[in-house]
Amino acid sequence: MGAEETEKPKKASEEDKGIEEPTESPGEAEKAEEAKEEKPAPEKKKEEEEIVEERIYTVPLGKAWIVPRKKHSPKAMRTLRGFIRRHMKADEDSVRISNEVNEKIWSRGIEKPPRKIRVRVTKDAEGIVTVRLAEGD
Repeated sequence: MGAEETEKPKKASEEDKGIEEPTESPGEAEKAEEAKEEKPAPEKKKEEEEIVEERIYTVPLGKAWIVPRKKHSPKAMRTLRGFIRRHMKADEDSVRISNEVNEKIWSRGIEKPPRKIRVRVTKDAEGIVTVRLAEGD
């Protein structure tokens, strides 16, 4: 009997403290549904934005081995960026290297990037140059 008596006051005290599930009024629920419906669908990233020029290059990254071994992959990234700027006649800030190319160069760590890499490079009407892995790599 003692255990039953102690449980009852606990339940009563919880109710007295005001522990209740929040309830929405009907007007608030309708406003929330309207807000969800009014939001425009997010626009998908345009894959083909007026490609002016597209080329496939095999970029030699051998110069990355001239620097100390803990700097090989960063040097390979700089070499790739410089090669693309030179060959696509792009500005310094307009070269965009995709994540998959970055992961390919860094796949074996900082000390052993690939000696060469095949990439597909596209230039759009605004002058933005995008570097992606060539298909099949």
